[in-house]
Order: sequence, then structure tokens, then C-alpha cells
Amino acid sequence: MERGAATAAAALGCALRSPSPSASPAPRWPPLLRCPRRVPPGPPRSLLPPARRFRPLDMKKGQSRNSLKTFSSSGHLGVRLNNEDLVNDKLLIDCGEDQDCVLGGIVALGKFDALHIGHRKLAMHASKAGTPFLLSFAGMAEVLGWTYRPPIVAQCDRKRVLSSWAPYCRNVVPLEYQVEFSKVRSLSPRQFVERLSKDLRIKGVVAGENYRFGYKASGDAAELVKLCEEFGLSALIVRSVMDTAKRSHNGVSAAINSSDKGQVSSSCVRHALAMGDVEYVSELLGRKHRLVLMLNQHCLHEKKNIVLPNSCMLNMPPAEGLYENCDLVNGGYLGPCRVIINSDTLIIEMKDENSLSLNPIQEVRQLGIEFG
Repeated sequence: MERGAATAAAALGCALRSPSPSASPAPRWPPLLRCPRRVPPGPPRSLLPPARRFRPLDMKKGQSRNSLKTFSSSGHLGVRLNNEDLVNDKLLIDCGEDQDCVLGGIVALGKFDALHIGHRKLAMHASKAGTPFLLSFAGMAEVLGWTYRPPIVAQCDRKRVLSSWAPYCRNVVPLEYQVEFSKVRSLSPRQFVERLSKDLRIKGVVAGENYRFGYKASGDAAELVKLCEEFGLSALIVRSVMDTAKRSHNGVSAAINSSDKGQVSSSCVRHALAMGDVEYVSELLGRKHRLVLMLNQHCLHEKKNIVLPNSCMLNMPPAEGLYENCDLVNGGYLGPCRVIINSDTLIIEMKDENSLSLNPIQEVRQLGIEFG
């Protein structure tokens, strides 16, 4: 991900999909911008009776959490929570102490790594039932000891993607909140739903038919519906969006896991990016893949070219190679370009050198490349 600099013509000498670095010394160009380097750290199928409706909430937005009493899973009255307990035990890491960010809303449950068309479908159905939210989990890789992988969507770009979903969600932009995974990993399925109901006070949930939850993923979609009914929540289970254009590259298909039944998934997106099939990636995402770059002191600019080390990348790029028909953006549209990705260098060649004046580059710390 974050692995310099050379010109496009002289330093890479790359063939399509297989550039190789040049041994010639890098030209001494003035730095473009000084920024700190980044350190990686089918129709919906409801399992509820058709007549079921969302139940109104008894609590009003803004009610003080100091007045709340806790209940155990068996319904017995527990101890009162003080402010310190609430801060330490709060479920949402990007919400205030009152934890009322998703109050009365419909929450879509999932990992939401790629924000692909299957995730968009969950948000769409959540919007039909109420105010839509995405509830994802932070810190899973660290807790479970997974090898670090760059995100498919840069964190700073997620709001833009979610804003593009508004036409599918009754002109409402879904908001995303994160749960600290370490605080829920040991919860049973029942305890997890109880916390959604009692702590977050949501109105209902939407999940995919392959959704698993609770300790060691012991709960499935059917149990989610049953538990939601028990706690007065509505639940909608949505059929997966199938990958009808499923492709293989050199006979290699996307790696599948135990829950993969041919549906669109983040694993499919990662595999397509790794193979450099940006057209396929666009089909899975429902949009062009945008690679976000953080400019730093190692970024070089000469006439119609920009040369950056791969350490500038904030999310997963396509495979090494030459990509035509790309677009460069920086909040606004800068112009068409082609991109060469090498093992340690990324080169942007603008098709019109007049579109790459210094001013629009120096005004921002980030650039985006959309692969089309």
C-alpha cells in the first residue's frame, strides 16, 4: 500500500499491467507541497409477519442518560449508570455521551468495507422504513490479529460515497457510525441485540441474508429477527445482490469464504483491484473506484506530470500497470489523465498540460484518481 520518484517516460518503461522501475537517478524537481506523511496504523425477504409495524419509542431525543436504569438480559432491574460508566461503556465511538446519534432510526448492519452495491441496497431498504444509518465495527483487525490491509474506500472519502447514495435512499444521505469491536466481541447474539435496543434505542435493523453476529458469529439472520421481535425492534432481511458478471483472471477467481455464495462482496472488489480489472470494480461498486492521495514533500510536479511515492496512497490501488481513461480530481475536476502504477511509484500523466497549473494542486493536500 504505502511503499522513489521518476518520470513516466524515462523511469518506468512499463508495459500494460507490468511496469518495472528504472535504475536512472531521479530528477531534482522542487517539492510540490509539504505535508506530513501518513502512518498506516431479488426483492427483500422479510422474516417477520407482513402485518408487523415499527413500534413507537417511549423515549424522546435528548433525554438524559443519567436518568436511565439498566436491565439485565432477563429483564431484572440493574444499577444506575453514572457519567463515568457511560463514557467507558458507550457503544458508538463517534457519538456523544448521550449516544443518541441513531435514536429512532433504522440501522443497516455489516462490515461496509467496500461500500459496494450490496451495501447500497441495505441502505436503500433502511430508508424505506425510517431514517437510515450504517453501523459498522472499528478495530476488528487489531482485536482478531488480522494482517493489515488498506481500506477499499479511503476514510476521508466515505461521506462522499454515502452522499452519492441519496437518490437510492429517498434523497436522504445515510449516516455512518462505528461500534468499538472490542466492546461487543464477547456478547452473545441476545446481548448484542439488547444493547442495540436499550443503549442505542433504534427502531429497527436491516441485514443481509448471510449476516452473522454475536460471539464467534454464532447468530444468523433468522435469530436476528427473533431477537429483534423480542426486544420490540423491527427487522428486515434482504436478499444478497448476486455477482452476475463474476469473472476469473488467468483461471483464478476471487477467494471465497464459507459465506460466499456468489454474491457481491468486499472480497470480490479486492480481488478485482488486485487483478487490475477496474471495469469490473466499477460494476461491483456502482461507481468508479477513487484512489485518494495525500500530497507530501516527496511529490514532484513537472508540466503535465505528477510523480508520487506509493506511500501517498490512502486506500487500495489497482494492480501495477498502465491505466488509460482516468480522471484527476481535487474537490473539483482537473481533467483526464492516464496513470502508471509501479511497485513504489505512481505517475499521473495529464492529457492536457494546461489543466495542471500549480494553483489548484497547491490549494489542497489531497488528490483523487478515478479509474474508468
